[in-house]
Amino acid sequence: MKNLIRICLLIILIFLLSFSLKAQEHYAKLEKNRNIQAKGLIHQLNATKDTLILKSDTKINYLYSINKDYGRDFDVYVDTTYFELPLNKLPKGKHVLVAVQSPKRIVFVVRILKDIPKDLPEQEISEDIVATEPVKVAVTDNN
Repeated sequence: MKNLIRICLLIILIFLLSFSLKAQEHYAKLEKNRNIQAKGLIHQLNATKDTLILKSDTKINYLYSINKDYGRDFDVYVDTTYFELPLNKLPKGKHVLVAVQSPKRIVFVVRILKDIPKDLPEQEISEDIVATEPVKVAVTDNN
């Protein structure tokens, strides 16, 4: 009987902690391409899940996204072996991404789970903070 009570209390405690203990919430989820021919392209999200990282031994030529109407949401000319794509430029939802490594095309999916906050550029931040004083202009009769 004592063991039954302990087991019930343990189950209740685990159940309650599962709702209250949340680490950093994820902004995106990556569904990797598991094909053996796609092993040359390492595609992963960074630790905060707000940037897509692409690494490869061979050059990545292009990266583009296909929407449900078979149109392209974005088209980026990469032409390097390492590329980072900030995911705050993509709207919430499913995005099918295609990385082109001539002649291969590697397809994978990124799901944006919630809107990612967009960081303000440093120039906009500094303009808000700096106070300016009006400049007095001397007026002459020669004008």
